[in-house]
Amino acid sequence: MSTCATASRDLSEPLAGTATAATTWLLLEQPGPWGAEALTASHLAPAVGRALERATKDTGVRVALIRRPGRHADCHTHPQQRVFVAHTRPGHSWIRTTALTEPERLLALDFAALGAGDLAGLRPAAAGPDQGWETYTGDPLVLVCTNGKRDRCCALLGRPLAAELTASGVRGTWEITHIGGHRFSPTLMVLPYGYAYGRATARSVQDVLDALREGRVVTEGCRGRSTWERPGQAAELAVRELTGESGADALTVLRTEGAAPAWNVTVEHADGRRWRVGVVQIADAPPRPESCGSVLGSPARMDVIGVRAVRAGRPAPTVAVTATASASAVT
Repeated sequence: MSTCATASRDLSEPLAGTATAATTWLLLEQPGPWGAEALTASHLAPAVGRALERATKDTGVRVALIRRPGRHADCHTHPQQRVFVAHTRPGHSWIRTTALTEPERLLALDFAALGAGDLAGLRPAAAGPDQGWETYTGDPLVLVCTNGKRDRCCALLGRPLAAELTASGVRGTWEITHIGGHRFSPTLMVLPYGYAYGRATARSVQDVLDALREGRVVTEGCRGRSTWERPGQAAELAVRELTGESGADALTVLRTEGAAPAWNVTVEHADGRRWRVGVVQIADAPPRPESCGSVLGSPARMDVIGVRAVRAGRPAPTVAVTATASASAVT
């Protein structure tokens, strides 16, 4: 059976620069069935879903529903629903969590502040006076896209991966409604860092998690960091490939200049080094389905056409030594 994921893999479609852009993720647990537009087609009240979509528009916050892998009783009411808010900016990433019985309380949050990474946006009580937001201290969240009503590849490939990860003891595994890029299934997002991966396997996910526990990024299979728009995602990964830098918080996309189809992206290292990266958008050929059941198209891809160092790192600090020590060092 031909699927959008098979076509993408057979054509060796590149993954870099294909992640959904969001600086902050709001994840609401919602067991039961999901429709293609899950915020308004699930057991979540449609009015609440529509209100969350409106409230988060243009704030940098992305809302999605999550559920634990496996079969669920099709209940319309749930005693409590777990909520995560995760910010992804390098050096300032965090996850806060709570449980609630009334999802509409989330509308009291300051989404503009949360999109900017400001924890003050959580101050309005989301779960009542006796249940505040807590710092999440568990394993990184592994969010596997499994919504078959949106694309069958997500169900056929994503659900078995989520089940395998759970069975192997990856405690942070959740299914998620949509993170974009069905044709790269199985696809997933790892929070709080915000790196997305495509064509994942249980072994590759374990490698990603082992690296992140040490503060490192695995670039194989990486689609990009959701913190950045797509040109910035491609530029950051290109600098990592050039320099071998694997530190999760070592690189920041300082600015992106230009407009489609060409950009100049400035990437900065924590030590002060900078690179200017040329990125162009081209239509991928030959035509292929961007989603199962869709007409053939030419999805946009981000190609890096050049990486140039524009500033060296900060010099090492001068260390004062005594005259005796200096003399003994001379050979």
